[in-house]
Amino acid sequence: MKRDETPLLTAQRLTEARDIGAKLARLRVARRLRQEDVARRAGMSRSTAVLIEQGDIRRTQAQLLRYLDAIAPGLAYVDFLLEKDPALIALASREATQRVRPMSESELKKLDF
Repeated sequence: MKRDETPLLTAQRLTEARDIGAKLARLRVARRLRQEDVARRAGMSRSTAVLIEQGDIRRTQAQLLRYLDAIAPGLAYVDFLLEKDPALIALASREATQRVRPMSESELKKLDF
């Protein structure tokens, strides 16, 4: 029988659990995989995958690692936490704000040192 250990964790630890789930979801999106497909590869239900991505602390470490391996086979957990995956780097560059118009002459002169 599973125990609810939420009351035993500090607010910081609960936030960290949600952050890990969000990072897994972001990695999945960066690799352009559907949640259902990743869950099937990991041998779990989609509802469990949803809970993992929400940072549910009742999910086991084995479930988290299986889910990570289903998204990015061979990616080390430390590299995942440090967001060293090439797909995440590409996603970050796509999300970066880019200039949509060229600078005017007066704007260029302001930047001229």
